Amino acid sequence: MLAPIQWECEGRVSSPARIVYMNDYYQADFFPRRQIEDIQLAALRGTIDRAKRSPHYAEALKGFSPGDIRTLQDAGKLPFTTKDDLRSHMPYGFLAVPHRDVVRMHYSSGTTGVATAIYHTQQDLQWWAECVARGMLGVGVTNEDVFQNMMGYGLFTGGLGLHYAAELVGCMTIPASSGNTQRQVQLMRQFGSTVLHILPSYAMKIAHYCQEQAIDPARDLSLKCAFLGAEPHTEAMRRRIEDVLCCKVYNCYGLSEMCGPGVGLECPEQNGLHLREDHYLAEIVDPETLEPLGPGEQGELVLTTLNRQANPLIRYRTRDITSIIDEPCACGREHRRISRIVGRSDDMFIVRGCNVYPIQVERVLMGVDEVGSNYLITLETVDHLDQMTVTVELSAGVFFDDVRALDRIRQRIVDELRHEALVTPRVELVQPNSLPTTEGKAVRVIDKREPADGGSA
Repeated sequence: MLAPIQWECEGRVSSPARIVYMNDYYQADFFPRRQIEDIQLAALRGTIDRAKRSPHYAEALKGFSPGDIRTLQDAGKLPFTTKDDLRSHMPYGFLAVPHRDVVRMHYSSGTTGVATAIYHTQQDLQWWAECVARGMLGVGVTNEDVFQNMMGYGLFTGGLGLHYAAELVGCMTIPASSGNTQRQVQLMRQFGSTVLHILPSYAMKIAHYCQEQAIDPARDLSLKCAFLGAEPHTEAMRRRIEDVLCCKVYNCYGLSEMCGPGVGLECPEQNGLHLREDHYLAEIVDPETLEPLGPGEQGELVLTTLNRQANPLIRYRTRDITSIIDEPCACGREHRRISRIVGRSDDMFIVRGCNVYPIQVERVLMGVDEVGSNYLITLETVDHLDQMTVTVELSAGVFFDDVRALDRIRQRIVDELRHEALVTPRVELVQPNSLPTTEGKAVRVIDKREPADGGSA
């Protein structure tokens, strides 16, 4: 059992978080490494058997049998599955159970293309809730907490994933959904919300609203911790949110194709996301060559479901860029960790021959004290050349009539972005809250560049 955890903020210490029961599913977090790998090997064989009941894998896995998997390394012999595979076999080409066994369907958010459907049996939903609940229990959430869910509900998996987990833990759960900032803060104050699930960009919007309304989170709110998900964000962004909301903030990773949030969550160490390896088999591959990479090497995360009934997926290319942290974690768990997602291989854009990820820009901006929380990258063609413009909101304390100060801030951002991304951008500084915001995932890049003419390079 974990020791009690305390959170301290400006002299205020919350009551010790108490894990009041040890469920069977929570005990799985503390399986020894050998037991985890034995579970994975047996489950992988079962996944192959179940997957072949779907039209896609009946064809893709011809010639493969569960007996071919003698070690976990043999997973590398199996074919990859891609988003294009899911799209081309819509709606039921990956369904591996009769329709009567399906109790829910979710639609992917379609971040990079046409959305795809994922199906769940009742058992799939139970396992999903348990995986997320393990992460919540692991950072001290208990049945004494009030959980306010600020993620969207419906076809998007984010809201329901943590909703059912919070109820499984025993939290009083407020299904606030996204948007309506005034009402969100009202609910937090009225019901004493202690745990949040929220987008990183929306967390900063909540903080700005509190500042405008002279609401002091340390004095007027009861927050203990928050789970961030759905948007890649930097460590600097996380620390800034912790400072302004006066609570601990934990990174939560998932994707619709693997159920949703809960594939990996941070522990109190806040040093990598523990994968629920009894439910997922993870690999890191080079996104170009698809060759396997070792611990610590950054590449594309490939995941295989190990227990899912309705929609088993084998070696699914997530497009998320990360690495495996193989060193033991101080929390005692032996489930391997992945590092913070640095972006998606398909989010990368190229400016004058340089590969740039949006999160590189955020890393620079969050290191500048005068910068607020919102920014926008615009790509345009100027005189037949790519031009990257970064529009940056400044914090409320910056005086816009101090031209020299603005020039120093602008030049610092230009210099640091050039050092980080090897691209010299234009930087525009704007007033707080002047950039558009959305209730869903933040839009960080607008590409207005002229298409290539198709001529020779």
